[in-house]
Amino acid sequence: MVVAALPARADCLDDAAAFHRVNPRLLRVIAQHESGMRPNAVNRNTNGSEDIGLMQINTSWLPTLSRYGIRREHLFNGCVSAYVGAWILASNVRRFGPNWKAVGAYNAVTPSKQLVYASAIYRRFMQQGR
Repeated sequence: MVVAALPARADCLDDAAAFHRVNPRLLRVIAQHESGMRPNAVNRNTNGSEDIGLMQINTSWLPTLSRYGIRREHLFNGCVSAYVGAWILASNVRRFGPNWKAVGAYNAVTPSKQLVYASAIYRRFMQQGR
């Protein structure tokens, strides 16, 4: 994953999607669903973790992200969040294939929660495709 020293760009979601080779419209729909496009969004989960920033990156990712020099406060930068979110989505696509399970895994570990999440993203994706 590369996010250090990124130039300022007109649209980091498109740039991140292109860099990680994920569908830019899908990445944008996920950002809209997760944070309402708010880079300063924070949501606390019942398990004590938090979802942070534009792409609502869960704090469980922080140990992995720290290997790349990314700390919690960096996730409030919309561009950093976009690249991290695209990286997570691309990792899921490599793991599960280019399918809705990969999308569901962006948000959840359990299959039933993955299905609920993927269904919500699918609905938004189809509505915005019109």
